[in-house]
Amino acid sequence: MSYRLFPIIVALALTSSPGVAQTPDTVWLEGLTWTELRDRIQSGTTTAMIPIGGVEQSGPDIALGKHDARAKVLAERIARELGHTLVAPVVAYVPEGGIEPPTSHMRFPGTLTVPSSVFRATIESIGASLKLHGFKTVVLIGEHGSYQGDLAFVAADLNRKWAATSARAYFVPEYYRAATVGFKSVLRSHGFSDAEIGTHAGVADTSLTMSLAPDDVRQEGLKSGVDLDAAHGVYGEPRRSNAEVGKLGADDIVQKTVAAIRADLSRGARP
Repeated sequence: MSYRLFPIIVALALTSSPGVAQTPDTVWLEGLTWTELRDRIQSGTTTAMIPIGGVEQSGPDIALGKHDARAKVLAERIARELGHTLVAPVVAYVPEGGIEPPTSHMRFPGTLTVPSSVFRATIESIGASLKLHGFKTVVLIGEHGSYQGDLAFVAADLNRKWAATSARAYFVPEYYRAATVGFKSVLRSHGFSDAEIGTHAGVADTSLTMSLAPDDVRQEGLKSGVDLDAAHGVYGEPRRSNAEVGKLGADDIVQKTVAAIRADLSRGARP
C-alpha cells in the first residue's frame, strides 16, 4: 500500500465509522442537538427565522393546517437561499378571532385562536431565546393577515430592548404581500378573474397550497364544486386552481422575501 494513500484511507474510515457524528443537512433548529446547534452558531450561522402559520378553516377542500404546511416549505427554501440561517419550529397558535361569541374563522370547527397579547408574548419569548443562544439576527415571517401588525410590534419591541446589543429583529412584510397582492397580479396575468382569485380559499389560496402541500387539498371536492361558497368559508372560485400556477406564486414569495431580508441586513435596520 502506498503511504500517500494511508491518510486518505484513515480519514474515510473515520467519517464512515458509527462512532463519528455527522451533522445533518438541515436548516431546522429542532433537527439538531444542542451541541450541533452550538457549533453551527460558532461557525457563523447567526440568523434565525421564526415562521408563523395558523390553524384555520379554508373551506371544505383545504386542510386546517395549510398555513403551517406552507410556512414550513417556504421557510426552508428561504433559509437555504439566504445561507447561514436556521429556522425555528413553525408557530401554529395565532389570533384567529373571538371565542365568545365566535367571530371570523372561529365560526368553523377546527380553527384555533389565542389572544393577540398571548401571541405577541410568545413570539417575543422565542426571539429572546434565540438571542440568548447566540443568534444575532431574528427574522419574522407570517402567513396570515390577522397578525402582521403584531409581528411588526414584536420586532420593534425586541429592537428597543436590544438597542445596546448587536442583535436585531426584522419583520418581513414582503412575505405576506407576495403571497397576496403579488400573487394576485401573477394570477391576473394568467387569465384568472378577481372573482376566481378571491380573498380566502379561492384560486390564489388553493393553487399555492396545491403547489406546496398537495396532500392538504381535496381535489375531488374541488371538481364537484359543492359547497364552494361563503357559507362554507370560501371567498373566491377555486375550481380552476392548479399547482403549476401555484409554483409561480411560491417562487415569487421566496425571491421577494430573500431580497427583502438581504436589503434589511445590508442597511442594518428597517427604516
